[in-house]
Amino acid sequence: MLKTERPSTQHSQLDLYSVEELVDVLVDDQALAAQAVKAASSSISAAVTAMASRIAAGGRLVYVGAGTSGRLGILDSVELPPTFSWPPERAMSLLAGGLGAMFQAVEGAEDDRNKGAADLRLLYPNFNDVILLLAASGTTPYVLGALQAARTVGALTIGIANNPGTPLMVGADIGICLDTGAEVISGSTRLKAGTAQKIALNTLSSALMVRLNKVYGNLMVDLQATNAKLIERAVRLTVHATGADAEAARQALEQCQYQVKVAIIMLKKSQTAADAQALLDHHTGNLRAALK
Repeated sequence: MLKTERPSTQHSQLDLYSVEELVDVLVDDQALAAQAVKAASSSISAAVTAMASRIAAGGRLVYVGAGTSGRLGILDSVELPPTFSWPPERAMSLLAGGLGAMFQAVEGAEDDRNKGAADLRLLYPNFNDVILLLAASGTTPYVLGALQAARTVGALTIGIANNPGTPLMVGADIGICLDTGAEVISGSTRLKAGTAQKIALNTLSSALMVRLNKVYGNLMVDLQATNAKLIERAVRLTVHATGADAEAARQALEQCQYQVKVAIIMLKKSQTAADAQALLDHHTGNLRAALK
């Protein structure tokens, strides 16, 4: 039996616990998710290194999953454009049962291996693409079908599962095993298995974006300032990076459509928006190199 499917031996009387005891048990068990991700840090590091070269060469991130795992993949993909100005067409998601399954479970969709392969082929994957395959069990047919299709074209496959030695872990180019064990509520992998996957995805995509020069120091300098809150964030980031006052930062940002990297160059090197943009482009978006 898969570890994630085994009944927990620790809380067989869970339904008899007081509310306070129940909350403490659930919270304490979630903390184990971070430990599982930490134990997989070497695999995660290997994945980031392998991903960076493919993505830098023009590849796409494609997330594939079913149920909770698939929804977590969608969440990670849709947050990359506003956070890092990542092109939406280069962060794509496949969810067993289609996008409608994001809001209402489509039972049985995850069992169709051929559909997983067909859905991925419709995206015309290529060598530089990175396919992130998510399945708590490590055995989900839909995900394994996509894995097979990805490997056929030589795309980089990253498997993320919560059970060691499973087909996804064995078949992917790099397997990231988040060994979270049995759930407090037996088999409910939306609990710490899902939490561990969320942490792993945050880590993978954030580390990748840092490697791709989307971060300066620890500042999120490639955000899209699309609302009042984010405009103010852009001002604060520019002030922090340059030492300029808020008014000077705001004026620079207004001249470059609120591109924080460009505004930083304008202020630190006394350049126009056009010249700062050209300098940044010359250094392929690497702000640190442009400033030097």
